[in-house]
Amino acid sequence: MSLPRLKESTDITGQSGPDLTSDEARSGLAKLITKLFDLWQLSTADRLELLGQSPNSRANLTKYRNGAPLPNLRDLLDRVGWLLSIHKSLRLLYPHNETLRYAWINLRNKAFENLTPLQVMRDDGIIGIAKVSRYLDYQRGR
Repeated sequence: MSLPRLKESTDITGQSGPDLTSDEARSGLAKLITKLFDLWQLSTADRLELLGQSPNSRANLTKYRNGAPLPNLRDLLDRVGWLLSIHKSLRLLYPHNETLRYAWINLRNKAFENLTPLQVMRDDGIIGIAKVSRYLDYQRGR
């Protein structure tokens, strides 16, 4: 099972990446992240925490699932970018083991002082999400 891809654009520096200025792109991103959260089997509270949203924002998750665009907020889009980076790294590290790929965030890890990557991401917010992503980048480069 895999996630769909976003349309890419090239910015003025020649860098390519998803065009997040349009509602269409952020709508696609919303669908991607909700699909990833489903694959990771996250609770509603975990989903909201990872997106940096309050526990009272449950209705937003339904809106995102139904294609409403993510708000054009730097913190939220950065979080989603890091989370999708984690997914990409896990796909590359475990190309033939889908079960491990999607369970990995809930498995205790010595690199995180025997916490799960999900605990690190929840406890440390965007810094924890970045920490997990960077750890996986390092593992890919070994």
